[in-house]
Amino acid sequence: MENDTALIEQLKKGDERALSGLYDKYSAAIYSVILKMIKDEGKAQDILQETFLTVWEKAEQYDSSKGRFYTWVFRIARNKTLNILRKNEPLIQSDDLSVYKNKEDAIRIDPKFLELNGAITQLELHHRQAIELVYFRGLTHREAHQEMDVPLGTFKSYVRQALKQLRASYAKAMNVLLLILYVL
Repeated sequence: MENDTALIEQLKKGDERALSGLYDKYSAAIYSVILKMIKDEGKAQDILQETFLTVWEKAEQYDSSKGRFYTWVFRIARNKTLNILRKNEPLIQSDDLSVYKNKEDAIRIDPKFLELNGAITQLELHHRQAIELVYFRGLTHREAHQEMDVPLGTFKSYVRQALKQLRASYAKAMNVLLLILYVL
């Protein structure tokens, strides 16, 4: 993190080497998230490039007191990906109806993607559904609460509780990993 802080400060001053260093550090993880959402390597590469162009152009807007740099970049990438997915251009071939009997079948989320190292599968069903609708299918809270047929406030509490449980799960995993590394 200390190294990130220096790179981020250099990035804010317009240092291209800082952008290159941050790109090298974060691009693989960000690309993976984009690719899992859009399922098209060419578009994922374009979105990754646009993401880091936005990082370059808006570096001064990053505020470390509001969250980690990775989270900021992730949100930029996620929003760019969702914008592409929401465009009216279909991302799947729908002209040949023999490929999919139901267009909904073509956009189902791969269950392996939902595992996220097993953390999401440990959530209660309603929490898991809330996370899937908002973060993987790109629905707004208003759209998702209607799909789940629950009040908006209840839906928002599902998302908040699920994120809290995921944070706790990842914190435990990180502590175990750190302990193992310390013992080695």
